Parts: sequence; C-alpha cells; structure tokens
Amino acid sequence: MLEIKNLRLEFGSGEDAVCAVEGVSFSIGDGETLCLVGESGSGKSVTALSIARLLPSPPAHYPEGEILLDGQDVLRASPRQLRQLRGRGVSYIFQEPGASLNPVFRIGRQIKESLKLHRPAAATDAEVVRLLKWVGIPAPESRLKNYPHEMSGGMQQRVMIAMALAAEPKLLVADEPTTALDVTIQAQILDLLKELKERLGMSMLLITHNLGIVGQIADRVAVMYAGQIVEMASARELLERPLHPYTQALINSVPKLGRAAERLRAIAGHVPNLGSMPTGCRFHPRCPKARPDCSTNMPPLLEVEPHRWVRCPYWNAAN
Repeated sequence: MLEIKNLRLEFGSGEDAVCAVEGVSFSIGDGETLCLVGESGSGKSVTALSIARLLPSPPAHYPEGEILLDGQDVLRASPRQLRQLRGRGVSYIFQEPGASLNPVFRIGRQIKESLKLHRPAAATDAEVVRLLKWVGIPAPESRLKNYPHEMSGGMQQRVMIAMALAAEPKLLVADEPTTALDVTIQAQILDLLKELKERLGMSMLLITHNLGIVGQIADRVAVMYAGQIVEMASARELLERPLHPYTQALINSVPKLGRAAERLRAIAGHVPNLGSMPTGCRFHPRCPKARPDCSTNMPPLLEVEPHRWVRCPYWNAAN
C-alpha cells in the first residue's frame, strides 16, 4: 500500500537548508498497521505529512527519495492528482481535534465536505448519521447539528475519525490520536481504530511517542530519532527484545503495572535541534553504549536478523 524509499526532507534552500528527515525507508502492506514511534521532534509528523505532500512548498522540498502510495509516485503527482489522493488514497486524523475542527461550522457540515469531494452521491444527512454511528457517537441525528465546542474531547476525536473515514481511504494516518485525552478515552479510541481498520480492510500508520499503546494495535514498529529510522521490527519482537539503545531507553522510561514503585529511568539530554545535528551517530551524546568512533561514523540501518533492522554497530554489545 505504501512504500517510502530513502526519503530526504529539507526546509529552506542553499546554505540555510535544514534536514528534517534523512534516508527514511519503510513500507506498509495491505491491511497492516505500522507504528512510528519516537520523542517529539524526531520527525514522525513531517514524515507522515509528506505522504500526501501536505507540507507547504516552499519551504519544504524533497531532494531525494520516493513515496509510492498504492503504486502512485506522490512526489511527482500533479496538483489535480494530489486532490484525488488526499482523502481517498490517504486520510488523516490529526492531533488535538479541538484545533483541527472548524469552530464556526456544525460537525455535520464538516463531514459532508469530505463526502462532496470524494463520494458526492453519498453527501446526505443519512450518510453522516451512519458514519457517526460507526464511530460510537450516541444520538447521531441530533449530534450532527452540534458545533465542536458543544462536544467533549473524546467526542471531537470520534468526529475526526468519522471525517477521515468518510472518503473510504486505503491508508489511514493517525497522528497521536489520543493526545490530551484521559486514559479511559484513549483506550476507547484505540479499540475503535482497530475495529474500523479490520472492518474496512484499511492499512494504518499510527504515530505516537507512547510505546505503552504499541502492543495493542501495531503489527510492526519503526522507531525514529532525529530524522532517521533507528530500529524496525515486528511489534512483539521489538517490545520483548529491543536492540537499539534508544529503543531500550524508550521502553525503560514507560511505567509498568504490577511492579513496586520505583523511579523511572529518564533519557538524559534531549533530541538535537535540526540545525545542529551531532556528527556520527545522532544518538551518541545520549547513548550509554557509545564508543569513541560513534561521534565520527554515521551507522547504516542494517538487517541484523530476518525482518529486523537496527542502526547501531554495537547493538549486541554487553554494555
């Protein structure tokens, strides 16, 4: 369904250009869910927005790489082709639904907008009600007349999901869909996404910084740091036996139920600024396994086991 090959994304041009994504490659099969995981600032969202070329250009441009969505080359698509692709080929659930929904239009009208573009024959109140029922909104006949501020955060997120599904996309991109929601609502939203994906046969890219939710929904996981993929594996393998020091640090920072209270192990330092990336391995200033050559040599992403990739030459070192 989706194949990204050696993608490089830059903002600006010439000497002032900064690289936000470098050498990123991954694929998503039909009906598969891939989780893209990493701290804020790792490049997850800009990678996802690149799939439908939603970043304004300029300043964004792609000097290298390919994005193939269901066989179509997105980076070489015309504006007309992109309008057809957005919504129908790939649809998005953005962070913070309260900021994404238009506050001056009723939700029924906002859902109909997507229907008019991609399924004009279905742009009816009955179809809007059906979509709202799908996503678990009670009394949908009256809710379609609500403004966004008249709904809770969880309900707003369900409206965003209904809007994303209105065009019946082949690929759904969910960019941290549980941000700012309480734990109970988070679980409901994740269960809903999983159920709808299986019902509609969609592929899904889920972006999150929370490894705690990955095991509930993902088939495979790609861990991203400072604009690069540093580890990629099946969800079960990665959670049970993380190989890259960054992945290990992320998992160790997640609180675990059933254990005695203990201080969480935070990752020292912070994600580097786009304009001042460290030389060599980008994680080496924060890495407990760093060697002297890590500061000078950029490690490649290598398949160290079948269907398992790691960007670290010392991934199997004892310490």
